[in-house]
Amino acid sequence: MLDKIKAISREIKELVANSADEAEQLRIKYLSKKGIITSLFDEFKNIDNNLKREVGKVLNELKTEATERINNLKESHSKTNSDNTKNDLTAPGVSIPLGGKHPLTIVKDEIIEIFARLGFNVAEGPEIEDDWHVFTALNFPEEHPARDMQDTFFIAQKPDILLRTHTSSVQTRVMKNNQPPIRSLFPGRVFRNEAISARAHCIFHQVEGLYINENVSFADLKQTLLYFAKEMFGQNTQIRLRPSFFPFTEPSAEMDISCSLCNGKGCNVCKYTGWVEILGCGMVDPNVLENCNIDNERYTGFAFGMGIERITMLKYQIKDIRLFFENDIRFLNQFTSAH
Repeated sequence: MLDKIKAISREIKELVANSADEAEQLRIKYLSKKGIITSLFDEFKNIDNNLKREVGKVLNELKTEATERINNLKESHSKTNSDNTKNDLTAPGVSIPLGGKHPLTIVKDEIIEIFARLGFNVAEGPEIEDDWHVFTALNFPEEHPARDMQDTFFIAQKPDILLRTHTSSVQTRVMKNNQPPIRSLFPGRVFRNEAISARAHCIFHQVEGLYINENVSFADLKQTLLYFAKEMFGQNTQIRLRPSFFPFTEPSAEMDISCSLCNGKGCNVCKYTGWVEILGCGMVDPNVLENCNIDNERYTGFAFGMGIERITMLKYQIKDIRLFFENDIRFLNQFTSAH
């Protein structure tokens, strides 16, 4: 048996393989359950006990030698294939799927681009704010319900630190640090302590606008918003302004657009009125200008604000605001292919 082992050992030393497949066939021939070396172990059980120690040692060495030799042959071909692929400049590249913009980002960018044509620049501010920038400077009275814990996420008190409830806080910063003329747009994320449903969320996005200069009138506000509505929803879009109230504007209004689905005839989206509300607006209250050290005798201005989710839902006929936050690839892919 020792002679047989030495003969097989010489074979092992001279093994060659031209491919990884050939190396695998050698493994099967020598090391599989029915392989040559495995059969030697079966024979080993029947030899004289006095020879088992010597033969067992040589047999184990043969198995180790065969395993190392065949593994080396496999690795050499694996490395060769890898090197060939690496250096083959004609080999096809690895396909990387392209991502796309989130629908809220698509609409936000479109809003910014429309107002940029009218000379509005973009300003941003912190999401964690103090009471003065969010409420006091904007003419909110001390007892206003927006200050209540039910609406606002407060982080600390004395002084009150909170997550901003609107991007109007950026308007405050811009007015405080700049003198008119001011023509700016304020996009950003805001937070309110609301129950999450198909039409409401505790996190959402706003775009607000501010224009302050000499002799700015409500007519300027109306014409600006009419231009925006036609550019965003189509040239046949009409608007209407309804009286409303906001602490930081006087007079104030809610703006509706004609329903693009039914062309004003009435449907379930517009609740059969022919109109859909999209934003709030008004002339900047003189107290707000005074709080920000702007001469309210010389300057006037208008402001407006809209929810980006609201505009996106109308534009793409999305009925559940929660879809924007769920990261469902099936939902997002609809906008990737469209843009």
